[in-house]
Amino acid sequence: MTAGFDIFAEGGEHELAREALLDRVIGPIRFRRACERLREGRLPAPGLGFVAIAGGAVAGTVRLWPVRAPGLAGALLLGPLAVEGEAQGRGIGGELITHALDEAAALGHRAIVLVGDASYYARFGFSAEPAHHLAVPGPFERHRLLGLALAPGAFEGAAGILRPAGARRGRQDVRGARPGRLTASAA
Repeated sequence: MTAGFDIFAEGGEHELAREALLDRVIGPIRFRRACERLREGRLPAPGLGFVAIAGGAVAGTVRLWPVRAPGLAGALLLGPLAVEGEAQGRGIGGELITHALDEAAALGHRAIVLVGDASYYARFGFSAEPAHHLAVPGPFERHRLLGLALAPGAFEGAAGILRPAGARRGRQDVRGARPGRLTASAA
């Protein structure tokens, strides 16, 4: 584990800092991206929102969201992933992804999709091949739609447009995960 940060289950106390981080790192374009159509009005998958804390502040965030498509069951959408500018290059993004993938597998999810840079996500096992018959609602670059099977045959027969699944966001944002330290790093 890389020194200097800890990964925590996302809790209500992280919400404002997480949103501010996403605004700084990604900006308002995040609301116009095709994948946002899969997150709008929904809650992340229970127990699958994480933050990295460094120096007492939220330095990174990642969430997984339930999605569905014909022939694709138990699937999640990864994103957005964001790491604070001055914290980039410390392994925070990689640790957040690894932790999220491990937790998703432990919870029995079968597949993960994302729209992102294949050269970055390949080290985690993602590639365009599993998702080649899938699409996201709205414009996207085909080569950036990536998939990772967490279970054998997870993408067999999967085709069509990904749709949101899971719980709708209500007045109270209940994530299903209790806040608390999940992994520790050497200080």
